[in-house]
Amino acid sequence: MKHLLFLLLSFATLTAAHAQGVLTFQGEQHDFGSIPEGVMASHEFRFKNTGNQPIIIANVQASCGCTTPDWTKTPILPGKSGMVKAVYSSAGRPGVFNKTVTVVSNATTPSAVLTIKGNVLNKEQMRSKLTPAQLAQSPRLTLDRARHDFGKAEAGQTLTARFKVTNSGKQDLVLSAITSGCYCVGYKNVPSPIKPGETAVVELVYNQRRVGQQQEAVVITSNDLTGDAKLTLTADLVKDLNAGSMLKESGTSVPFK
Repeated sequence: MKHLLFLLLSFATLTAAHAQGVLTFQGEQHDFGSIPEGVMASHEFRFKNTGNQPIIIANVQASCGCTTPDWTKTPILPGKSGMVKAVYSSAGRPGVFNKTVTVVSNATTPSAVLTIKGNVLNKEQMRSKLTPAQLAQSPRLTLDRARHDFGKAEAGQTLTARFKVTNSGKQDLVLSAITSGCYCVGYKNVPSPIKPGETAVVELVYNQRRVGQQQEAVVITSNDLTGDAKLTLTADLVKDLNAGSMLKESGTSVPFK
């Protein structure tokens, strides 16, 4: 009887040890091939839980800041599927790349490494590889204006400029990185892809702490193979707007009326 009880306990322990989720990916590598500089190259790694317990992905860590991961946040039950997405920002990174994302979970293999690779070509290189017919299918980015003047504002204040962006091309227009010499210009919200023939409002935020007349050259990169969009932001930045609205009245400062 004691021998039978020992065998049953051993079997239960062995069964519990083998009761675990198994993360089975359809593929653990993806090659983007040649992509134009400026695009956000995205790939979803699909997987299935082929084990007998739920899987929870605790974290996904990219090997560099140029790669942004996303993943299924809810528990993946046995027999169900999920995804891990890797997005590579190619703006300002021409050349061959090979990056990894590490998936940490409670599966039988607690750490899995996925790889993305490709070759980022600048727009001149990309154009040389395309036929005129292929180039004609490229998105086309058109701004409603090339300058925006914020006027007088306080230094360090976050200012917003709205531009209308039209896609006059044949494919979805994807806006990617913004570059400026001051590193003080960015998107208020990440723009969605703009369909051919459509116009969208894109909001840029500007935060400059220097005082005085400012002029910033800004470049918006995208998947428009004909070139990047260039614009200029100007502002007259002062330390305190309220200080300029005070009048001297009998030797006493009073608010401007």
